[in-house]
Amino acid sequence: MSRNNVVALPVKERVRQDSEPIATIYRNLGTASAEQVVTRALGELALTMAGLAAQVREREMQDLSRQLRRLQRMAENLGMVSLGIVAGDVRSCLEQADVTAFSAVWARLVRIAERSLAPDKGLLDQTLN
Repeated sequence: MSRNNVVALPVKERVRQDSEPIATIYRNLGTASAEQVVTRALGELALTMAGLAAQVREREMQDLSRQLRRLQRMAENLGMVSLGIVAGDVRSCLEQADVTAFSAVWARLVRIAERSLAPDKGLLDQTLN
């Protein structure tokens, strides 16, 4: 196969979010308190993801399943649909000891996390209402 036959495939995936969990927090707590709670939760989610990335990079797989479940719950509570689903998928790959699938789904989790936590919400393809 010549070099001319190789095609780079762009990664296109939607980051789905549900605005209702955040809206409920704002309705229940009021704007000022809700903003603090949501900001703190997003910061904690980002730190959890960073910790997971460090664990995977160092190949420290013990406790990884529990941390992925924590990430999944946090994402679900914030309406980050895609992030929660993919975190669960990574857990499944880990529990099945499927190294190849884990690597692929982990890369997807990192992409979804980066896009979910991006300050520019214009990056999102779809928001569920």
